[in-house]
Amino acid sequence: MNQTKKKKLFKYDNVGILFVLPAFLYMLVFVGYPIVKNIILSLQDVTVRTLTADHKPFAGLQNYIDIFQDPVFVKSLVNTLLFTVCCLVLQFIIGFLLALFFNQHFSVSKPVRGLMLIPWMIPITVTALMFKFIFGTDVGILNYILTSLGIISENIDWLTSTNTALFGIICANVWIGIPFNMILISTGLTTIPKELYESASIDGAGKVQTFFKITLPLLRPTIESVLILGFIYTFKVFDLVYVMTGGGPVNSTHMLSTYSYKLSFEMFKYSKGSAVANVLLVILMIVGVFYLRATKEEEE
Repeated sequence: MNQTKKKKLFKYDNVGILFVLPAFLYMLVFVGYPIVKNIILSLQDVTVRTLTADHKPFAGLQNYIDIFQDPVFVKSLVNTLLFTVCCLVLQFIIGFLLALFFNQHFSVSKPVRGLMLIPWMIPITVTALMFKFIFGTDVGILNYILTSLGIISENIDWLTSTNTALFGIICANVWIGIPFNMILISTGLTTIPKELYESASIDGAGKVQTFFKITLPLLRPTIESVLILGFIYTFKVFDLVYVMTGGGPVNSTHMLSTYSYKLSFEMFKYSKGSAVANVLLVILMIVGVFYLRATKEEEE
């Protein structure tokens, strides 16, 4: 009798564990272990000399104190926040407008909307090389167009000037992120019942009133998801910046991810690089918790 109950309990109640177990083990080995190892490394003083030592020197929180006193780290943190906010605002506004445009269901809306996904599907490295060519000083397409139109008299050093390099990276990332915003918002628009718009039209509501009274309120969950997920994807940017500028010129475009890479694999200050990476992790975890709470509240 007891064996029968155990079999039923395993068969019906706990069988889901077997499906989750492979993913859990994968996350534990390839995500959990590196995070724990990185935290331990950030509390030590590991350089090239002590990398292979059996007992690595313990530094405590000194690495975190040092990086927050490092002007390049502070610059990287400000750059990451500025980059993320600018990209989010531009991506969301353009993506929202395109979603509203393609929601009109004209004859070629679906094929054109499909073509709009190309920037998001192209590998980021390819996009970075393409924009590096566009913003090139001597052979750049942008300088050629602006010079031909008489807007500028001499070429602009877009990616080699501290004043314009971050602008070039923002443009590239906005181009990548617009389709992501457009598709998610378009999906949200399809969930709004058409009867609400018909009722509003009968009641004499204009398009502006309909937009602010029906469309925006019902799109709130979608907008929250788009902004929070966009923040996470944008805040951890690495390959785009590394290929286009490498953090230069003069550290003016370093993000937290690229500066962590530089400290670890170019300056061989592994512990400080781990500390920078952990700061990035903590910020993303806070945003992730906020996203999960917002999602749970919407479901309830």
